[in-house]
Amino acid sequence: MATATITLNHYENHHSLTIAPPSSGLSLQGQVQIPGDKSISHRSLMLGAIAQGETQIRGLLLGEDPHSTAACFRAMGAEISELNSELVTVQGIGLGQLQEPKDVLDAGNSGTTIRLMMGILASHAKRFFTVTGDASLRSRPMSRVIQPLQQMGAQIWHRSGGLAPLAIQGQALKPIHYHSPIASAQVKSCVLLAGLMAEGETTVTEPALSRDHSERMLRAFGATVKVDLETCSATVTGQAKLQGQTVVVPGDISSAAFWMVAAAIVPGSELLIQNVGINPTRTGILEALSQMEADVTLENQRTVTGEPVADVRVRHSSLKACTIAGDLIPRLIDEIPILAVAAIFAQGTTVIRDAAELRVKESDRLSVMATQLSRMGAKITELPDGLEITGGTSLVGAEVDSYTDHRIAMSLAIAALTATGTTTIQRAEAAAISYPDFTVTLQRVVS
Repeated sequence: MATATITLNHYENHHSLTIAPPSSGLSLQGQVQIPGDKSISHRSLMLGAIAQGETQIRGLLLGEDPHSTAACFRAMGAEISELNSELVTVQGIGLGQLQEPKDVLDAGNSGTTIRLMMGILASHAKRFFTVTGDASLRSRPMSRVIQPLQQMGAQIWHRSGGLAPLAIQGQALKPIHYHSPIASAQVKSCVLLAGLMAEGETTVTEPALSRDHSERMLRAFGATVKVDLETCSATVTGQAKLQGQTVVVPGDISSAAFWMVAAAIVPGSELLIQNVGINPTRTGILEALSQMEADVTLENQRTVTGEPVADVRVRHSSLKACTIAGDLIPRLIDEIPILAVAAIFAQGTTVIRDAAELRVKESDRLSVMATQLSRMGAKITELPDGLEITGGTSLVGAEVDSYTDHRIAMSLAIAALTATGTTTIQRAEAAAISYPDFTVTLQRVVS
């Protein structure tokens, strides 16, 4: 069987990825080792920096976003070794001991960095911080974390509409019970981190359960954390004492999702994706693929540093359309772009709803996926809060654009594997934000 042509082209200001499947078709075979979980990588660096003693991190994601987190906390006095996937050491300086930085903190493209860090900074009394990010981050809403922090007594200045750059004057915060209007792990984590130094209990209640990595890791570092699954509430007790820990970061299920869908839609494919974190607040992608009748099995299930982990085997199968909505959405919000690709190959019409949150990610993911997949021939309709995709249409190669969004870039690359002709994805370098080796891995598993 002829092999696909997969070429990363380097230009002065951007990269493009060209994918040309052979006319005889291709398949994906082998084992895939995915990068470390992005959410857990961020949190291990942050908690390690504000804990007492040394934290050792194995399996850290080496994407651009964790580098932004590390740079910010180094600027405030934490000693963090050079980032690598083998072993990163963090010499923590203790809760409340971050130093006032000499310059503006730069969160880059990372919403997790800026939103979670704001909770920590706001609680550092008598210290002043300024935080910014790249053009994408400066266009994304920060009011969702500014408002609860202000309820706790934080002083925060921002541009009109709650946009970065931000200025924060640290204060002695008071505990609150915050009823979040959205299910967001970033909002919940920000408030809980702010509550670490508030005297008393700080609680966040959500309309649905969001990912719980912060609760698990705070508990591991020594904080008192209570979770009520019935009310979707999490509570942290302030004046906590955090102690450095050893953290083993599992593979990121959001990165694994690209290979799951690729193996499911490309005829003759079988992939074993190793060391995937299957935290129940993140496994919406597995449930959605199950609804679509994908051939997915979990092997070697185990627990690593308090997080459930498994190897995921996926084989090509005939997919069925389904509806993805409601409480499932917070548990697969980052996987919706690649699920939209899966829906193109599902018999019937797949409807995705309750996902308006995607409009304020690195790009307007609903609009971008609708326009770019339409260029390739997909029957896809943009809804106010989702997408409607009619399956059974053959894709054709086209020139498409990632809009500098890592999940868009990788989703379009997977779609291109099934297209007739050549697809060129502009600004493909965005994939490095969460998956630096994506193109190399794609070239390896395609035969």
